[in-house]
Amino acid sequence: MRGIILAGGSGTRLRPLTSVHSKQLLPVYDKPMVYYPLAVLMQSGVREILIISTPAHLEIYRELLGDGHKLGISLEYAVQDEPKGLAQALIIGQEFIGDQQVCLVLGDNIFYGHRLPDMLREEAHRLDGCTLFGYPVGDPERYGVAEMDEEGNILSLEEKPLKPKSNLAVTGLYMYDNEAVRRAIALEPSARGELEITDLNRTFVDEGRARLVNLGRGSAWFDTGTHDSLLEAATFVQILEKRQGIRISCLEEVAYRMGYIDHEQLCIIGKELSGSSSYGQYVIDLARQEAAEPVSPTPRAA
Repeated sequence: MRGIILAGGSGTRLRPLTSVHSKQLLPVYDKPMVYYPLAVLMQSGVREILIISTPAHLEIYRELLGDGHKLGISLEYAVQDEPKGLAQALIIGQEFIGDQQVCLVLGDNIFYGHRLPDMLREEAHRLDGCTLFGYPVGDPERYGVAEMDEEGNILSLEEKPLKPKSNLAVTGLYMYDNEAVRRAIALEPSARGELEITDLNRTFVDEGRARLVNLGRGSAWFDTGTHDSLLEAATFVQILEKRQGIRISCLEEVAYRMGYIDHEQLCIIGKELSGSSSYGQYVIDLARQEAAEPVSPTPRAA
């Protein structure tokens, strides 16, 4: 499976913050927003990842993340000249995807949960068609909404409905069989001229090949598209990190825990990040701790 992070768009709801800056590079407490979806893909076992952004911002992502070799992964980049719907990401990335399955994650979505890495890997292995991830919300009219039956089958999907049939929002994390690329190409644009991800997902629902996993209790999801949700996400990260002494979505720790890099590589990265940075000091402390009490790499939420 290959991964795509869609980090394009114009971020109009966050202006003036995004007037000259990419939304997905805004800080969420102590790290750039894009770190969070990248960590999700890495924890899912995905090591080949395409980052899609605007012509004005793509080189900044490249400068920040490089080609991924320091994290034991491969990062490629592609331009989205004009935002034309989320399903457009599959068309832009079709050569990158090749004949592989694909996991698409939106660059402004933040996921956290103790069992999340294990669950994502399980879902990747059982993928048949399309797998969506839902989360109960108090304002479902802001999102794509899934209606489910008692057996957990998807009955319908609606995009920002005026009268939602449930409170189960479809999050910005999607797993697809390779045929999703062909289906995205065949989509008719919506009234807004966009290739809607909900329309793509409905093609799988109509065939009974769409599965929805309710993240529910024990997990957290933030769509950081507004000032309030951006602040809520940052506060969540701050509280959890300070109380538990961890770093959420620390890419270097994720790479080490997943076995993508070894202890020596972790030490080298820590030294490069060290100085007055508390993030760099965390990586250094992690390397020292692992040197004193070495453990076998065990994927876990980080």
